[in-house]
Amino acid sequence: MHVDHIGLSVGDLDAQRDWYQRAFGFGIADPFEIPGVGLRGVFLLAPHGMAIELLERRGSSHPTPAATPPDALLSQGWGHICMRVEDLDAVYEALVTAGAGIVTAPGESPQPGVRFAFVTDPEGNFIELLDRKGAVTA
Repeated sequence: MHVDHIGLSVGDLDAQRDWYQRAFGFGIADPFEIPGVGLRGVFLLAPHGMAIELLERRGSSHPTPAATPPDALLSQGWGHICMRVEDLDAVYEALVTAGAGIVTAPGESPQPGVRFAFVTDPEGNFIELLDRKGAVTA
């Protein structure tokens, strides 16, 4: 078993699609609509088979974004998406240049030998960048 995709509800599908494509270089699958519920969506295609499904539903609202990743954990549900990267500093700088919000600059994680950073997309969703060698272990 493995994760097929992650769904992210957004306020502006076109702007978010364009930002994620520009910032991460993701490919894009054919967009889709479900007119009966006012839903539009598109899959962003990342390397290694991962996908992010951006979903825009008419009438949706975005809660006040949390100021920090720990603050986001005061609300139950998904708190962030994490992208494993090989060159944390370069990816972080590229995302900031592309308009990502700065949350936590690259630094050492609580796990020995692991570095991380946090940014936000233009709508305030948290994205963790992680430089970890090997798999997550117990």
